Amino acid sequence: MDRKVNISTESGANVERVNASVSQNLRNFRRQSALTLDELSRRSGVSKGMLVEIEKGTANPSIAILCRTATALGVSVADFVNVAPSVPARIVQPHDASTLWRGPHGGSATLLVGTHGPDMIELWRWIMFPGETFESPGHSPGTLELINVETGELTLRLADTDLVIESGASLLARTEDKHAYLNCGTEELRFIMSVAELQRTRLRIEV
Repeated sequence: MDRKVNISTESGANVERVNASVSQNLRNFRRQSALTLDELSRRSGVSKGMLVEIEKGTANPSIAILCRTATALGVSVADFVNVAPSVPARIVQPHDASTLWRGPHGGSATLLVGTHGPDMIELWRWIMFPGETFESPGHSPGTLELINVETGELTLRLADTDLVIESGASLLARTEDKHAYLNCGTEELRFIMSVAELQRTRLRIEV
């Protein structure tokens, strides 16, 4: 997911925590995988220069860059930002969740909790104000998103089709191709989204 968005736009201690977590975990995961920066760049499609800056903690990687890098390393974005429980059950407190996108009018996308990769399941809370848009280049083949709109009206753009999901309604969609979330209404939009990006096809799900 990507549209001129970065983790540095979140203010205060949260952004420092996220930056530090991503920097340290990228170094650790890369070394555990015995990958050079050149090889990781080739596998992920992320430039070597960007990877260097992320490891130094000076970059502003978009969600899309984090997703591509995590997939190449066989981990999840939740692993990068330390919201993937490493025990059978763990409560993730609100202050431990990671806001990874801020919209121009104050909207946000917060990763609440997620599993360890590479079979990734994540739970997100989105807030979008009128006129805000978030574009994604798409995920790996077979990725599914489940969305429930709590307030407002979400427009999901898939290819050349706009799907309007009203308050109270839910959606199941394949999002392996380019797509976008839009608040075309006049009210604040809030929705909960679960992303399932499985490396191995286990189930046949009709969408």
